[in-house]
Amino acid sequence: MFNGRKFLITGLLLFFFESLAVNTVFSEPKGSMFHLRLLDRLDRPEDGYCIDILGTPGNLRVELPLFAHNCKTTLTADSSVIFTSDGLIKFPAVDLCVTVAGVNSNALPGASTLLRKCSESQPFFETFRLQRFTHRKDGRISMSGSELCLTVGRESAATYSPSHRWRALFVEDCGIAEASFSRWEFVVPDH
Repeated sequence: MFNGRKFLITGLLLFFFESLAVNTVFSEPKGSMFHLRLLDRLDRPEDGYCIDILGTPGNLRVELPLFAHNCKTTLTADSSVIFTSDGLIKFPAVDLCVTVAGVNSNALPGASTLLRKCSESQPFFETFRLQRFTHRKDGRISMSGSELCLTVGRESAATYSPSHRWRALFVEDCGIAEASFSRWEFVVPDH
């Protein structure tokens, strides 16, 4: 009888701790979504640039590279991210993660950023390393284990509206990338 109780208690404890682990991983606490905004506002002093998905809610172009777009006044499906404890930058609205374009698990300076399934593994495209990022003390976001930092392009252009601007988004050698184009912060919009 003692062995039966021990088995039952052990089973209940395992179930309880597995439930905690699942909730810890999959249900983020309220307020955990942010904009990933460039620290330097560049030519957008009123709002700055945030990582964004091309398109509009209901018509998001997740198959195209990510870019930097002037930040929105609220958290939206195309601009809200979660920075997980294991270094993923995830867009929860589409359940995809920021991924540096590379071969196998290596990337080069100038590589664009894409959205792919989190922890996806395919021949010639092992994303484990390509999806892990470190937010450094100086504000730079580097691909973990590398000297490649998330960087925006020097030029901006209008989108569908002349009042909206966008810039290219890619990784650059951290030693070469200018701070004004490669330092980031996780923020919740003021509005």
